[in-house]
Amino acid sequence: MPLRITPAARAVLLLAACTAGPVAAASLSFSEALALAVSATPALRMTAAQIDAARQAAIPAGALPDPKLSLGVDNLPTNGPDRYRLTEDFMTMRRVGVMQEFPNRAKRRARVERADGEVAVAEAESQITRQLVLRETAVAWIARASVEQQLAYIDALLEENRLFEAAVRAQIAGGKSPATDAVAPRQEAALIDGRADELVARRDQAMAALRRWVGASADAPLSGTAPDWPIADDVLKHALHRHPELMIFDSKLQVLDAEVAAAVATRKPDWALELAYQERGSQFSDMAMVQVTFDLPLFAASRQNPRIAARRAARVALDAEREAALREHTAMLETDLAEYRRLARAVTRQRTVLVPLAREKVQLASAAWRGANGGLMEVIAARRERIDAELEAIALDGARQQLAARLHYAYAAPSAELVGEQP
Repeated sequence: MPLRITPAARAVLLLAACTAGPVAAASLSFSEALALAVSATPALRMTAAQIDAARQAAIPAGALPDPKLSLGVDNLPTNGPDRYRLTEDFMTMRRVGVMQEFPNRAKRRARVERADGEVAVAEAESQITRQLVLRETAVAWIARASVEQQLAYIDALLEENRLFEAAVRAQIAGGKSPATDAVAPRQEAALIDGRADELVARRDQAMAALRRWVGASADAPLSGTAPDWPIADDVLKHALHRHPELMIFDSKLQVLDAEVAAAVATRKPDWALELAYQERGSQFSDMAMVQVTFDLPLFAASRQNPRIAARRAARVALDAEREAALREHTAMLETDLAEYRRLARAVTRQRTVLVPLAREKVQLASAAWRGANGGLMEVIAARRERIDAELEAIALDGARQQLAARLHYAYAAPSAELVGEQP
């Protein structure tokens, strides 16, 4: 019989070929995948640059405006015998001066607070991105590990099917089964190949998702297992307020509070100081000038007050948005916890009840078939039920682990993990 290479075996050989040779990649454990994602994901480099930009912008936030240099000529004649002459008329002066504006202290303090708030917003957005990177990397790694576990089970089935085919031929040779039964094992092998093709496609999709976060290292073979995080309802609900998408509202409120303070500060006048030196012709004495100017916010009802009201209304809107986000995340958490409990029960039931029963059914059907008390189709049907039960057990546990990863990195992850330290 010619050597027969199944789709699952081809996938394993292709993966081995891609990772062999002098440039072979090392295996990729769960913790290594997370560390690599944090260090290599462009999204985190982007947020780091945004934090640096916000910090740089905060440096001059409370500084005075740059002074202004003024150069000019005052009282230059434009007609008569001294027109356009700079030194003949006693009133003509060449002037050089400097002016410094002094915004009121409350306005400058509000600018500093707003800049600090912008830094806090950038840091919070970076934490949201980091949480996303950790969560999606974990989910992609677990998805690939789950599919590869199913593929390994399919490979074991192929060997089992060859033994099954040999048993069928022996039954036929002994006259205990009709010749048409010889087709059944080959049909079963084709169906197993179809299952393998589906799993290979899903594994490739999981690798593509993982490659988004870790790059070419996603092609390396996996090693180890993912953590089995404890999922406790009360602990996660208590940690709900630490969700980065909720914590960012604190920073946004800081920005809006500073904007309200800046709007209120416009009611207070700013002032400016100007010094000038005025040079006249040699026959006249030079002069100096000192000038102080003040803003006059006389029309607050139509200018400053509407701006203050607008900023306060924006803060009220942000408070409402925060409450809506809290309710949304509370509902999402409760929904995910309910789904996790369902998956946990389903995994236990699948492994302790359904899989053992499916295996027992195969044994009973096989024994009946060998004793000529049952047909081959009953054996094949029982084997398909067992295959479905085994694959479903792996899939359910993978789904449970993925949901646990989402819950962990959304609510229960220590701050060290979310700031990028290797877990």
